[in-house]
Amino acid sequence: MGITISQLRARQVLDSRGNPTIEVDATLAGGASGRALVPSGASTGSHEAIELRDGGTRWMGKGVQGAVASVHGALSDAVVGQEFPSQVELDAALVAADGTEDRGRLGANAILGVSLAAAHATAAQEGIPLWQLVQRLAGADEVWMPVPMLNVINGGEHANNALDVQEFMIMPHGLSDFSAALEAAVATYHTLRGLIDAQGMSTAVGDEGGFAPEVASTTHALDLLVEAITRAGFEPGREVAIALDVAATELHDGMTYALAGERRSLGAEALVDWYAELVDAYPIVSIEDGMAEDDWDGWVQLTERIGSRVQVVGDDLFVTNVGRLERGIEHAAATAILIKPNQVGTLSETLAAMSRAAGAQMASIVSHRSGETEDATIADLAVGTGCGQIKTGAPCRSDRVAKYNQLLRIEQQLGDAARLAVPFADTVESHA
Repeated sequence: MGITISQLRARQVLDSRGNPTIEVDATLAGGASGRALVPSGASTGSHEAIELRDGGTRWMGKGVQGAVASVHGALSDAVVGQEFPSQVELDAALVAADGTEDRGRLGANAILGVSLAAAHATAAQEGIPLWQLVQRLAGADEVWMPVPMLNVINGGEHANNALDVQEFMIMPHGLSDFSAALEAAVATYHTLRGLIDAQGMSTAVGDEGGFAPEVASTTHALDLLVEAITRAGFEPGREVAIALDVAATELHDGMTYALAGERRSLGAEALVDWYAELVDAYPIVSIEDGMAEDDWDGWVQLTERIGSRVQVVGDDLFVTNVGRLERGIEHAAATAILIKPNQVGTLSETLAAMSRAAGAQMASIVSHRSGETEDATIADLAVGTGCGQIKTGAPCRSDRVAKYNQLLRIEQQLGDAARLAVPFADTVESHA
């Protein structure tokens, strides 16, 4: 069954930070419809596809009426009324209509909105859940419930405290099923809140629902997490582990990494030494963006040093781009890729990046952005591809919880087939 879009409608709506973003409705010739909202990042890689913003004075320059016009104009002209054999050909037409490498003419936000809305409409037309359509598009043999990565302490660009590391996450990877994993994460989150409050620090939450307390150092934050996991009744490392997103590009001045909170500046080799010390001392299983986006030599050093012990994740390094991923594979610069559909612009390109990573025995982690919406597409993407991991914030704020609630629905749909992935089976013993 082909895809024929009869109408595209777009509008400017708001994301979780109160900034404009685009929402797209796609109606197919048979009457089925689908809707998608597009998120936006705060800490963004310079190699990401370009989201179209209006500039000027309205909406503080962040309006997306130009992207809305792209949907109603050039993108509609390119796809409405035509029959496409599958999502791949539809997405190729959207990319061709833009005609640029970075999606800067029509906007990656406009293109992605159409691509995802069309996928939702196709699933509706076929009477299947979106994850099942994704499974078919991805050619995945099996589906897995993903282990969640929950950002519970914020630093870096996500907070105004002294923490250099942008995200301190918990990963409930050693539980029996997704519901149990989420319950463990929620218990740890609320226990952490009590610990932070008891130390006289703020428990206000940031963009992704995590706390942003005025902790003294990276190790102070890690100590809080270990204590919260333990007091919640779980074993650090074996049941609930820790993951970091350093966002090191934000710390790099071209020569060294300025760790203002730690009151020191480190070269790449010394920074790798610091990470190794943290991994030795704490139950850390994953480090994302440990080096700057173009510090390829640093990435190779990091992966050589600790890549057999922890997951080394490229976000700004790869930006869901197959070309940059190929370079990373060639140089063994990471062991995993973070997947954000709005970094590249279409569902098909997102799946292509995940497929290439899998072919190189690299893990994929489907991820939210700091500026999110109630759209839960990434939950279906994580399940349908069977990638086994999803990063979508603390169990707080409806924009984050929407993804967890969708995963709970999918778990119920899958019934006995709803197996929780085991991403760290080879390394868990060394971190327990």
